[in-house]
Amino acid sequence: MITAAGFSHHTTPVHVRERLTPPADDVPGILKRARGQFGAAALISTCNRVELYLSGEHEAGPVIGFLAHEFGTDGDVAERYLQTWHGVEAVEHLYRVASGLDSMVVGETEILGQVRAGFSEAVRAETQDAVISRLFHTAVRTGRRARNETGIGDGALSVSSIAAQQARALVPDLTAARILVVGAGEAGQLAAQALVAAGARDIVVTNRTLARAESVAAALGGSAVPFAALGTALASAHVVIGAAGAATPLVETAHLEAAFATRDGAPLVIIDIAMPRTVDPAARTMPGVAYFDLDDLQALADHASTARASEVTAVETIVAEETARFAAWGARLHIGPTIAALTDRTEALRRAEVAKVLRRLRLEGADRAQVEELMEAATRGLVNQLLAGPIATLNERHDQDGYVDTVRDLFRLDSRPDEARATDAD
Repeated sequence: MITAAGFSHHTTPVHVRERLTPPADDVPGILKRARGQFGAAALISTCNRVELYLSGEHEAGPVIGFLAHEFGTDGDVAERYLQTWHGVEAVEHLYRVASGLDSMVVGETEILGQVRAGFSEAVRAETQDAVISRLFHTAVRTGRRARNETGIGDGALSVSSIAAQQARALVPDLTAARILVVGAGEAGQLAAQALVAAGARDIVVTNRTLARAESVAAALGGSAVPFAALGTALASAHVVIGAAGAATPLVETAHLEAAFATRDGAPLVIIDIAMPRTVDPAARTMPGVAYFDLDDLQALADHASTARASEVTAVETIVAEETARFAAWGARLHIGPTIAALTDRTEALRRAEVAKVLRRLRLEGADRAQVEELMEAATRGLVNQLLAGPIATLNERHDQDGYVDTVRDLFRLDSRPDEARATDAD
């Protein structure tokens, strides 16, 4: 039904996640190659997780091997950090992700949009099928139910708002602080918004595309600077939010050293929420720098998650309901072809027998029509009664005890009709 594989902040440290996280531009290619090897596919890629969802049952080894190749890492690293989920377990896992139960901050809302984005990317790449489509649509529905029917999202926090909390803890008077946001994507915008809500007034945005930085800065009431002016912006900043993932750090220690030469010893808080990290993690060892990345924010996230612990059970009940619903749908999807094959086979046999009897009777005209009508009604009714029990059992059992395989064997549904008739006649 479903196979999933990937990694998250639960088992994989940030320095490994940034090596394994694919650039956004690579995602369509990964999806298309996954489709070519395994079938329909969708990928969720965030700062804290990368997970590939495949339609159908697939062995863990080839899937992990595929991801290891795509991530450009060796098999040992993949085996150590990548997890796999199969069948109903994979469905339940995605529903927990969409509901915020698997997030660094329990109940955070950003993940629901990221699940939607993962499916939208699959649609653009044309790698989805009916199973993947239903899986992601129902995952979004589950996430909405969790937030509408429980308090899991009340006062919801996110990685971006946790970053703002950390900044406020280290710089109590944010109103007098200059905030430099490096990166104008969603994470940077959300972090800047959270800082403004916490009292920050001086927001400076820089981005490799200046127009994007200007757009975000205008919405925040801040200012934008060209990326080429990064050094000057660092020199006057009190807090730096790293929110621009790139293959290599955009803010190197050389940038920071040059900035500190003109800062008169003023400390600098760096909070990096990007994946891969925006700021070289070697900044952690520099005098005057307080550096935090995603792993460092985990303690704050844990504290925020504790406040929602009472809602987890209610959300898990919703996840269980939706998982059972998907499993029933998947079972019907699996059983449907067998029921269709069974009815087609018996109908073909019925018609063949009616035709055989009519040939032997050698009737013509009205007599033939009358006998044929009677035989059609009698044989069709008999076949329907004989099949009613097996079909009802298949629908009720959802193949939990291997009934599909049993029916296919008993009625020889995988043989050609002429082979089945010959065997039955032996």
